[in-house]
Amino acid sequence: MVIPGSVMGVRAGRVMRSEYMRWAKTCAGARFNLASSGVGNYPLSKLPARIKDLELSRCGGYGYEPLQQLIARKCDVSTNCVVAATGASMANHLAMAIVIEPGDEVLIEDPTYEPLVSVAHYLGAEVRRFKRRFEDGFSLNLREVEQIVTKRTRLIVITNLHNPSGALLDEETLRELGGIARRAGALVLVDEVYLEALLDLSPQSAFHLGEDFIVTNSLTKIYGLSGLRCGWVLAREELAKRMWRLNDLIENIPAHVAERLSCIALTNLSEIGSRAQRLLEANHFELNRFFDSRQDIEIVRPRYGTISFPRMKSGEVDTLCRLLREKYETSVVPGRFFGMEEHFRIGMGCEREMFSEGIERLGAALDEMRRS
Repeated sequence: MVIPGSVMGVRAGRVMRSEYMRWAKTCAGARFNLASSGVGNYPLSKLPARIKDLELSRCGGYGYEPLQQLIARKCDVSTNCVVAATGASMANHLAMAIVIEPGDEVLIEDPTYEPLVSVAHYLGAEVRRFKRRFEDGFSLNLREVEQIVTKRTRLIVITNLHNPSGALLDEETLRELGGIARRAGALVLVDEVYLEALLDLSPQSAFHLGEDFIVTNSLTKIYGLSGLRCGWVLAREELAKRMWRLNDLIENIPAHVAERLSCIALTNLSEIGSRAQRLLEANHFELNRFFDSRQDIEIVRPRYGTISFPRMKSGEVDTLCRLLREKYETSVVPGRFFGMEEHFRIGMGCEREMFSEGIERLGAALDEMRRS
């Protein structure tokens, strides 16, 4: 099955690639990059790491125990429920692969992060979508989920904060979603990679709402630590064990230097997070001023996070994106990768000066399209 609006290779009924990831790796880069959804890179020189703190190799086993303990402490869970993974992408893959069998039914929010849908198809799932609508502030319509869930449903997949809009789901909504899944004999997978943007205000992870939940997360998006590829899954113990065994077939032993550096980063996460908070507060303020000045776009304004998802009132987004890149050296993400072609996604994690200039160039491109 192929989702309309996306271009994905399929062999024997399974998706074999992500067109969004190809675009992100080959077309998103620009002098003023507003396409990236993460906070700009945290310099290695600022991590209090010494050569004697690092090693190239370690003994085998499932997980590096100091890293397991630090993630468990951060998330307030048992180490037996933590599965370290290479970023949130691998965490999502492991979580979905351990639940889904070919032919199973999976419900996924729409719009969402395209690789989540592609992985479900790759695993042979029958994917059904439930809407998160602009007109409703990209909230979750539980009644719609309940109407499409069946006894064949094995997994319900959401992002929180929502990707691409940045909308936050409250705990009561998540609890009710867990109840819907439980009655169907299904589980809920929550990608919480953007929830870290709330920092000290962050609600507890959905994992604490019950055994119906599996959660994925990483240090990549909010802390500027994407190069460490420090991701994880939180799942009940028996599922976590199965994920570790599945990972034997995929990654075996991870890069130990990255594990050691991840431990150092987790130990100093408060300081790293403060830098991200200052940057995001400044860029949120700048972006809201931009939205206040525009009559040609409309937006559900996110209170938190690194992304927003405005809608053009007229004109074609692909034309805007092409003009931005070719004339204004600026990039945003076309909404077609989320199945919403009248929208585009803005990332606000780059340095303040670059973000301000990028937003100004976005405004100039919109003005040029309006005049023409």
